[in-house]
Amino acid sequence: MPSLLPPILALLCFGAPAPALTASPAAAAGPAPPSAARRAGAEAAAAAAAAAAEDPWCPYKVEAEGAAGGRLCFRTPARGFQCAARACRAHRSPGGALVANVLRNGSVLLQWGPPRPAAGLRGFALNCSWDGTYTRFPCDSVELGAACRDYLLPEAHGSVRYRLCLQPRYAPPRPAPPAQCVEFRVEPAAMRDIVVAMTAVGGSICVMLVFICLLVAYITENLMSPALAGAAGAAAPRRA
Repeated sequence: MPSLLPPILALLCFGAPAPALTASPAAAAGPAPPSAARRAGAEAAAAAAAAAAEDPWCPYKVEAEGAAGGRLCFRTPARGFQCAARACRAHRSPGGALVANVLRNGSVLLQWGPPRPAAGLRGFALNCSWDGTYTRFPCDSVELGAACRDYLLPEAHGSVRYRLCLQPRYAPPRPAPPAQCVEFRVEPAAMRDIVVAMTAVGGSICVMLVFICLLVAYITENLMSPALAGAAGAAAPRRA
């Protein structure tokens, strides 16, 4: 008959078998309510949008007319830019959300603020067109990332009326809001050169006139006065 001593000693040394693992408190509580899940998703999207707004780079893609796609590029945003009265002219959209800063060198800097709502924002679509003699012609369209808040048109044709429309793009099923459009006309390059030349010539003429007036005043005070005094002194004894 086998002895029961070895099993008893093993039981005393190693103890009773471990109980089965219990479920975690979160699993026992069940799935989160749908409202809480949606709230958490909205907060995560808002945080992602805020982080994208602080992104120092602006990704964009230019799609030329008739081309299938464009090359992805990056640019540094022009934060803190203000349109000076002498070197820039600002044009605003009817809603005021889009501003076109027409610079003196012929370039145009577009600026806009963060759209509302910011959750689900994927980027922006920029459409361009200009007026011809009898019809309107499309320009290159641009796709911009959600972190972009400005875009620079390096060269714009003079004496042409442009129309630029910016439309935010959201993830489905949210529909896209109406586009903000701004219209402006770039001053011709020849006219800018004429204005600059006239300003320079006018400034030179003013400086020359001031110099001539000072010279005349100096001659009158220092050269003419002693001669007149000497002539008056010589004529006085003769009268006596």
